[in-house]
Amino acid sequence: MSLLKLKSNPGARKKRKVVGRGNGSGHGTYSTRGMNGQRQRTGSSASPGFEGGQTPLYRKMPKLGGFRNINRVAYQVVNVGALNVFEENEEVNITKLFERNLICRKNMPVKVLGDGELTKKLVVKVDKISASAKEKIEKAKGKFEEMMKAGAETEK
Repeated sequence: MSLLKLKSNPGARKKRKVVGRGNGSGHGTYSTRGMNGQRQRTGSSASPGFEGGQTPLYRKMPKLGGFRNINRVAYQVVNVGALNVFEENEEVNITKLFERNLICRKNMPVKVLGDGELTKKLVVKVDKISASAKEKIEKAKGKFEEMMKAGAETEK
């Protein structure tokens, strides 16, 4: 064995990559320089969302307008005709409406609307009522009592 016959292990020495010698030298398809075209100059970069001149997706989307009122109150609706499931002279409130599956939630306000006919005398205690519903309840000799709003105090 002599020094002349020494060899390094296969893969131990790697050839230096030669860069900057002709089109597309050593950078692949997405080169910053090399090939002709949009990316051949230094410092060039397309803005995010640029699609090569095609109308970008964000310009194709419709403009969403509208206004959302922060003071809007969403009521659960019950029609007068649905109140016939209660007994004569019974007090109808949110809890009893929930138990009879006429409303979905106990913690949302309820409004009674005037669709249908009421055949029983009832005491209705809900947050709000339409004029036609109030008329039909009073026509059936019942009465409506507005529930006290949270934070609203009566002055005497």
